Formats: sequence, C-alpha cells, structure tokens
Amino acid sequence: MKQFWITFFGSIFGVVVGSVLALVLAAFLIAGMLASAVAGSRTETTLPGQGAVLEIDLREARLDSPSRSPFAFAEPLSVVDIVQTLEHAETDAGVAGVFIRANEFGLSPGMAEEIRHAIADFRDAGKFVITHAQGFEGTSVTAYFAVSGSDEIWLQDTANFTPAGLASEVLFLGGLFEQFNAEVQFEQFFEFKNAANVYTETGFTDAHREATLSYMNSIFDTAITEISSDRSISADALRGVFETAPHSAEDAVERGLVDRLGHVVDARESALARAGSGSQILAIEAYHSMLNPWSNNPAIALIEGQGAIVTGNAAQSPFASGGGIGSDSMSDAILEAANDANIRAILVRVDSPGGSAIASDQVWNAIERAQEAGKPVIISMASMAASGGYYLAAPADYILAHATTLTGSIGVLGGKVALEGTFEMVGLQSESVYVGGEYATAFSGQQAWTETQRDAYRAQMAETYEDFTQRVADGRDLPLERVLEIARGRVWTGAQALDLGLVDEIGGFRNAVDAARELAGIAPESDVRLVRFPREQTPLEAFSALFGMSAETAETAARVNALLELPEVRSALEARARLGSGQAQLRTTAQQPN
Repeated sequence: MKQFWITFFGSIFGVVVGSVLALVLAAFLIAGMLASAVAGSRTETTLPGQGAVLEIDLREARLDSPSRSPFAFAEPLSVVDIVQTLEHAETDAGVAGVFIRANEFGLSPGMAEEIRHAIADFRDAGKFVITHAQGFEGTSVTAYFAVSGSDEIWLQDTANFTPAGLASEVLFLGGLFEQFNAEVQFEQFFEFKNAANVYTETGFTDAHREATLSYMNSIFDTAITEISSDRSISADALRGVFETAPHSAEDAVERGLVDRLGHVVDARESALARAGSGSQILAIEAYHSMLNPWSNNPAIALIEGQGAIVTGNAAQSPFASGGGIGSDSMSDAILEAANDANIRAILVRVDSPGGSAIASDQVWNAIERAQEAGKPVIISMASMAASGGYYLAAPADYILAHATTLTGSIGVLGGKVALEGTFEMVGLQSESVYVGGEYATAFSGQQAWTETQRDAYRAQMAETYEDFTQRVADGRDLPLERVLEIARGRVWTGAQALDLGLVDEIGGFRNAVDAARELAGIAPESDVRLVRFPREQTPLEAFSALFGMSAETAETAARVNALLELPEVRSALEARARLGSGQAQLRTTAQQPN
C-alpha cells in the first residue's frame, strides 16, 4: 500500500512539474520566435542611404539605462541609448533629422534635461529636430522642457498648453496610524531626512517644506532659464505664461511657445519634406539595432545602476524591467572592470533614491579598489542619486549631475510601526518571549521599543550617520564640519550641489564620457568604446539561472524516490507507521527565531 501511495503522489508531482516546465518552455519558445523575428527583420534592414528621419516617442515609459534582461528586446530604447544613438547619427550622412512625439504630461526633470541636451547636440551637428505634441496637457513644465530646443514645435490645434510649474503631493499616514492606535517609531538624522515624516506626521514640517520648496524652485529656475534661451522669450515673460496657464493652442502660437498647429501626420510630412526627396521615417529603435558597436577604440567601462540599493544581486525575473542596484552585482562589475587591462577608466551611471547603507558602503569600497588599481572612476548622475546613491558616488574622481538631478540627502533613518494597539482594537493579543538580550525583540512589529531598545537603535543610526558624513568628507576632500552643515538629510539639486562642492560639473551622459576620456589620458579627438559591465546574459544563461532550482528540485525528488525503495528505509517507514497508529504523539509548535 505504501508503495502505491509513493507511486501515486510521485506521478502527480511529475505531472505538475512537467506541466509547469512545458508551459515555461513554451513561453521561452514564443520569446525565441519573437526574438528571431525581430532579428530577422533587422538583418533585412539596411542603414539609410540618405534622408532618414529618426522618430522618438517620448510618450512611452522608458528606463534611464537599458534593462539587463536578454528578453527586453521589445522595450523602448533607454535614455542612455537614445543619447548614444543620436551621437552616432550626428555623423551619419544617411540621417537628416529627428521627429519627436512629445510626452503630454511630464517626465522626470533629469530625464527631460538629458533629452534636451541630446537635441541640442544633434542640432549643433547641423541636423534638424521637429517635435509634435497632441497637447501639453499636464501641469508640469518638464514635458515641454525636454523638447523646447527643437527647430519646430507642432501642437494639435484642438489641444491645450497647460504647463504651469511644478507640484509635489505627499500622502501623510501619521493620522491614519493614530486612528488605529499604531505606534510609529522612527529615528532620523536629522530634521531634513523627511522620508520618515510620511509615517510620523500629518503634514509638512517646517524643515520638510523648506527643503522641498528649495529644490523645486531650483528645478523651475533651471527650466525657465533653458526654455527662455531655446524659445528667445525673456525669463519674466515666460514665468508670466506659466503663471497664467492654461492656454489655448492658438494662444501658445501667439506667445511663441509653439510654431505651428496641426495633426501629427502634418508634422511628420513636414519633417519628410525638410529631409528631402526619397526620405523615410525610421524608428530610433530600428536604427539603433543596425549599429555595430564593435571597434578598436580605447575602452571605457560603463556600469549602470538604477533603483533601490540592496545587498546581494538584486535578483529579478529575466522578463522584468528595471530592478535595483545589488551591491554584489555592482561591486563585482567595478572590480572586474578594474582588473581588465583593456579598460582605461570606469564610468558609473547612477539613478537611485538610495537604500541600504551597508550595500552602499560595499560599492564605495569597490570604487576605492578600482582607484588603487589605477583606474579613474567617474560618476554620471541621472534623475536622482540621493542618500545611498550619493554615498556610493562620493569617492569617485569626478562627479557630474544634471542641474535638475536630486542628490545629497546625506542622512539616515530607520524605524518601525508597532501594531500592538491596533491588534487590541479587534481583540488580538500578541506576546513575545525571548532569550538573550532585551534587544532580541527590538524589531518586533507588535510591541513598541523599550527605552533601552530605542537608545540602542538610535546609537546604531548615529554611528551610520557618522560613517556617511566621514565618507563624504574623505571622498570630496571637504572639512567634516562643512559636510555636517550641508548634510542633515537635506536633498539638493545638481545646481545647488555644485555650489556646495558635492559635484564637480553640471552635465549629462556625453559630458561624463568626455570627463572619463580626459582622466584616462585619451586624446580629446579620439573616439572611445564603451564596454558594459557585467556582460549581458544570453537567453540560455537566463533560462538556466531562472530554472536551475526547479531542475535541482526534480533531481532531488528522483533521489528521494530511489531512497524510499531501499529495504532498510522501507522497514523504517513501516515501523514508523505502526508507532503512529496510536493517539500519543510528541509535537512542538516552535517556530524559527528571528
């Protein structure tokens, strides 16, 4: 009988595992067919002979840096790849211009600034940029800021011009927790480290409001200055336009904000006419796929990180986008580049709100080791490189940020929400027991800190803050007293950070490449080759990584089944069955301690 049940459940297990693997293999087969189709279409496409107009759709959500997934072939081109592709197109005689579908609602300020720089560089090369918007419907100025430097801006005649400024809305949970008798306990260093305020407050504190308005005004001032230059409108007049928004399409033309009214087909036809006879529209993704990145030029390592900083590898599904910055992954990539004799410098692109202090410190250490190996390290900040994002950047030889990048936030916070009072409201009771020190229950989600636990936790936070500020002082060669003045958890824009000595230059990705070229001792007129670290996984490697555990599980099940067939094991099982037939049993409800 026992053999029957073993065989029965083993068969069910095999069917389930086989079905799951079959479904997954089918998914990979479909993905492979799609990839092959895309690859096949690419091989049939040739570089444009002349008159190509590259189309960029800024309405699509896109990452700052490309996804690491080998199955991300259908994703929109990343911002970094757009910048590099347009740089190549500047010297391609087959490309006449660019046609842009404007975002209608808003982009992150840093992304808008990077796109604007790319447009300016492309136009400086003697090529045109025409933009069409089906409306600037959002109140943020960033969608318009991104394309204000175009040769022509078209607006659909039935649309509106709504940009009015910038706004920030924060949902505070302090009152909610109070209603449910939850005790919110946070330690923050210091008053400007306001991420904790979301949980502890019912509205803006004075420090929170001051810092937020400060960086928002800085971003708005940058947008006003650059748009004013692009559109030849005085800064005061431009402020007046935004302050009196919204405007009709006709009013936007009258005020010099847009050049022509019409539908997208009209604007596209205008771009083709400007490109000349025989011209064609070509999606920038298709053009990018035709380019051959290989060369013998001097090599600069490119290491990109976006998202929250965590310890380990920031593991994610190979089908997922974005992800986080895993301290193991980024550190290993930096050290691998440092040990590569062909690499002349290391460029690290950062787009992160921060995360784990110990993970950030691990990357810090990798950068120092790369410098000791003789490799200069350059940081290019995207939309955000704050808190842990700034921590890992601080030791670099040279730091660049956009004027609108959010950075700094040199501070630390931590805490918990104790739900004991909430549970009591519905009749639930939670009680802890522990062995060892009182701090064993410090991270309990049910009970509040004791005074001793809170003091100990605050001491930990204080030590982390001291480490952070000292790292910044050492990395930026600033007196510690000065760092303590500008730290306290306060967020700064790139423009403000430049004045404070936290960054070295206001510039985008291409400026960072130029800085890396210079620090590597490569002649300014020499082209360089950017080599991404770590190397991207192939689809087969991603498949193995994803299903390696499933394969091991199947192998383990087979071994267990073989083990159960051994005579001595079968005898033991039969004896155990006899013992289990009575009512007397010894059991425990113990759980793993944490």
